[in-house]
Amino acid sequence: MPTKEQDKALAEVVRSLGNANFAEALGYFVKKIIDFDNLIIIAYHKDMNPEELYRECSTSTVYQNMQSHYLTAAYLLDPFYHAIKNGIQKGIHCIFDLAPDQFKQTSYFNEYYQATTLVDEFSLFARINHDITLTACFGRDKTSGLRFGKTELKKIKSYENILSALCQQHWKDYQPKEGKGIVLPPIKQRLRGKLQEQHGISLSPRQAEVALYILQGHSSLSISLNLNISKETVKVFRKQLYSKCNISSQAELFALLMPIFSML
Repeated sequence: MPTKEQDKALAEVVRSLGNANFAEALGYFVKKIIDFDNLIIIAYHKDMNPEELYRECSTSTVYQNMQSHYLTAAYLLDPFYHAIKNGIQKGIHCIFDLAPDQFKQTSYFNEYYQATTLVDEFSLFARINHDITLTACFGRDKTSGLRFGKTELKKIKSYENILSALCQQHWKDYQPKEGKGIVLPPIKQRLRGKLQEQHGISLSPRQAEVALYILQGHSSLSISLNLNISKETVKVFRKQLYSKCNISSQAELFALLMPIFSML
């Protein structure tokens, strides 16, 4: 049962539907249940770059690369983004529950994610329409330095259906801003084209697909399960990929492709 204070905060969220202070009211309510250091609300579009709708934070370091890096390229390696692409469109989910098996070993995690000083995140997913899913990401960073506890997460998850429904209702008429609505070809196709253009490297569709899985943090076993091919076949594609790119490690692959992502 919610406390009297939580009940009042939830009522304020309902009253704020359709108003400019809805996101602030949403954050205020969630904070009555589980403390967090930062909140960012992002709309993910089918085959378009995502758009930031709201943010609040204790330290600006967390979002200093949001516009320059994340929304233009780094989101392509984010577990939350891939969860949406794989069909998760509602509820509350923790980033490390969704992340691939070798996520913490990736250059994305070590060179981008940790630079935000984020320690932990959970996200509220809400499907706005067939092409748009919204995430409200609540994080803890160096401000507190604490991971979210199981008891805390259990409490907030008990509200996931009503919170998703409220976000769906508030943003039901949301449309990308002017200039954001350009439909992009599939990421694999864009990556292959730009890599050929910039470096003269010609990857097959499967090699490009394997490259994307590697950068996300999938092991060879995980890639084989996702692509329904053998682990040995994945190793062959990985060897071909590294040979074509004239590299020998995942870190070198990240260094080669991240500048490419920002052009896609």
